[in-house]
Amino acid sequence: MASGSRKVIITCAVTGAIHTPSMSPYLPITPDQIVDAAVAAAEAGAAIIHLHARDPETGRPDQSPEGFGRFLSRIKQRTAAVLNITTGGSPYMKVQERVRPAELFKPEVASLNMGSINFGLYPMLERYKEFRFAWEREHLEATRDLVFRNTFADIEYILKTCEGNGTRFEFECYDIGHLYNLAHFLDRGLVKPPLFVQSVFGILGGIGTHPEDVAHMKRTADRLFGKDYRWSVLGAGRHQLPIAAMAAAMGGNVRVGLEDSLWIGPGKLATSNAEQVAAARRIIEGLGLEVATPEDARAILSLKGGENVAF
Repeated sequence: MASGSRKVIITCAVTGAIHTPSMSPYLPITPDQIVDAAVAAAEAGAAIIHLHARDPETGRPDQSPEGFGRFLSRIKQRTAAVLNITTGGSPYMKVQERVRPAELFKPEVASLNMGSINFGLYPMLERYKEFRFAWEREHLEATRDLVFRNTFADIEYILKTCEGNGTRFEFECYDIGHLYNLAHFLDRGLVKPPLFVQSVFGILGGIGTHPEDVAHMKRTADRLFGKDYRWSVLGAGRHQLPIAAMAAAMGGNVRVGLEDSLWIGPGKLATSNAEQVAAARRIIEGLGLEVATPEDARAILSLKGGENVAF
């Protein structure tokens, strides 16, 4: 079983590369905003903070080491939370660009997408009509004809680039086939248990958000990985908290944050990442479970410790 400890790890993804500045005034853009959002999320109960960088002027995704360097050490100084650096970056970026911050800063955890998918964000254009920056509309419209490339060669490149870092991975699986891709790399010895499997539900092009989709993802992971993995979920948009509740009840961990959803309830924008973390915490504790501390998360996931990163 994937449940492991009954302490539930909350990951908070504080900004991401999907949502654009015009969609919410609460989306962290500048380094100061990202630092404050990360610290507040950790104080609310997030053991892991998943991080992207953005251009502080336009909010455009920025995968440069300089972009991450503006906030990584500042967050580390203010919280004991595990800091997770994306290697997904943005679907428009080459793998060499995407892996560079994790290669340089050697985090405890880095995300790793486990397969290529269509990545459709263009339906958001039906909701948002006015944009502050030209890149926002272009970013959404271009996803009608976008494949988010994560080939076997790309995945292997990231694994081998970070091989000597002691970094473990949050394996992001957007569909069932991505679990089989992960099993392939496990069979080859390129990844080691315990695997931290993040199942992603609700991105157009990936698996859906029906309870049967959630159950199918877990059943398949159980069959492929047995006791060698720890399961976590994220639900996109309005599905964030319902899927978090399902997963927690099924023995899993949860991810929330403004990367994945801008909402806290029907038609109500979340005013902070911490607000979503607090909502997830209420669900977990309402189920009679305990929220994992950063040190719990390090033990559950066999992490190297915050003193062994390069920032």
